Amino acid sequence: MTKEEGQGAEEAQSKKGLKKQQKEAEKAAKKAEKQAKLAAEQQSTEEDDFAKDRYGVSAMVQSQQKVDRALVMVQDLTPKKADELIWLRARVHTSRAKGKQCFLVLRQQQFNVQALVAVGDRASKQMVKFAANITKESIVDVEAMVRRVEQKIESCTQQDVELHIERIFVISQAEPRLPLQLEDAVRPDGEGEEEGRATVNQDTKLDNRVIDLRTTTSQAIFRLQSGVCQLFRDTLTKKGFVEIQTPKIISAASEGGANVFTVSYFKTSAYLAQSPQLYKQMCICADFDKVFCVGPVFRAEDSNTHRHLTEFVGLDIEMAFNYHYHEVIDSITDTMVQIFKGLRDNFQTEIQMVNKQYPSEPFKFLEPTLRLEYTEAVAMLHEAGVEMGDEDDLSTPSEKLLGRLVKEKYDTDFYVLDKYPLAVRPFYTMPDPNNTKYSNSYDMFMRGEEILSGAQRIHDAQLLTERAMHHQIDLEKIKSYIDSFRYGAPPHGGGGIGLERVCMLYLGLHNVRQTSMFPRDPKRLTP
Repeated sequence: MTKEEGQGAEEAQSKKGLKKQQKEAEKAAKKAEKQAKLAAEQQSTEEDDFAKDRYGVSAMVQSQQKVDRALVMVQDLTPKKADELIWLRARVHTSRAKGKQCFLVLRQQQFNVQALVAVGDRASKQMVKFAANITKESIVDVEAMVRRVEQKIESCTQQDVELHIERIFVISQAEPRLPLQLEDAVRPDGEGEEEGRATVNQDTKLDNRVIDLRTTTSQAIFRLQSGVCQLFRDTLTKKGFVEIQTPKIISAASEGGANVFTVSYFKTSAYLAQSPQLYKQMCICADFDKVFCVGPVFRAEDSNTHRHLTEFVGLDIEMAFNYHYHEVIDSITDTMVQIFKGLRDNFQTEIQMVNKQYPSEPFKFLEPTLRLEYTEAVAMLHEAGVEMGDEDDLSTPSEKLLGRLVKEKYDTDFYVLDKYPLAVRPFYTMPDPNNTKYSNSYDMFMRGEEILSGAQRIHDAQLLTERAMHHQIDLEKIKSYIDSFRYGAPPHGGGGIGLERVCMLYLGLHNVRQTSMFPRDPKRLTP
């Protein structure tokens, strides 16, 4: 390359660099102009925003002040409140912006209502935009006018009114990405598959239980469960029962057998109670006459089925009787019937809500409750082609089949099976005096699944010792239990009910984890 050629190339390069610099300067100037314009627009917008004090994110509530403001409940929003200006706190369930207005669905527990923010003399464009951008599940305080609607709002529980929002403040903001969408979590399985829409599997629901418990279905299930406990307590209290509390850390396995959790207890070992059995009986020996308790029960069974949990809530009953253990059966079945009636009469809203996602037949029961003897049940199963011995325990499929046979023949979902073979019952079960192969014991069933196991207990220390030895139980470990019967014990019996199972079967659900708030099974220890 000659000297001249080299100079020419340098000039061309510097011209190129100059052009590039000019372009970049023009670009920067345009950007600065655009930013200035935006800032000016924002400033004028803020100046023009007449509603800027009517919306926003509130300071964190740290109990700075007491506010004299009554908040209305969503379920109380009816046409009676039409044209009233009210304050309300709720979650943003959904939001949809449409032109100069934004529709929100505000949810409180299992109730929801449609709300509207529209540009007008109470709301600015900016306020509508703010409302549209509030993340789902955020908690808001709104001041709004209650308005009647001409056409029912089918998608909300409050169908006859909507709210016209005048103020809206975010009290607690939810993160934009939710682990699951509530509308997906309540979608019936079949419907989701047909329409190609998402449904949420059970493990995802349980991993994110705090969100899942907000759904209308979960809210309804656990309000109904609370009702079961309340009805259980009220009915038994009226019958003269005393509620007791029993220890859950015990020195010997309450039911015998290996299905027990061992815990370290200072320099020795203890067990988590598989049942309050022994303590209920001690209370009967201590002249409490009729007792019940509601509390956790632990079973170390490696059962990964639809109906087993390693920790569940036991509703336990024990009572002295006069001459026949059927007095106990009558008392328990009447308690169950009162619970079923109470649920039917006072929890229709909850039952319907659960039925939307999990349709099932209404629960049927008889008064007085149907009672069958074990031998009758075995005969019914033999007739239906089931091969089993007269003294064999019922398998789960046999229990379910028996439930169907009983429903066809007697039209009831609830019945008692009496006189179980002695060989399949615990050591403290009273043998049948007329046939030593059988016992004074019974199970109760709902929709073909066992919910209660009970019996007349042995109240004689000598017979109890013999039966414990027959079951190869270490007498030293149950010494205090056997000693309870040495100083005069009334004849007595009782039973234990699984709360979660009762709720599952009453509602016709298919998995006990749906009715356990934070379930524990062999594979789940969180949340």
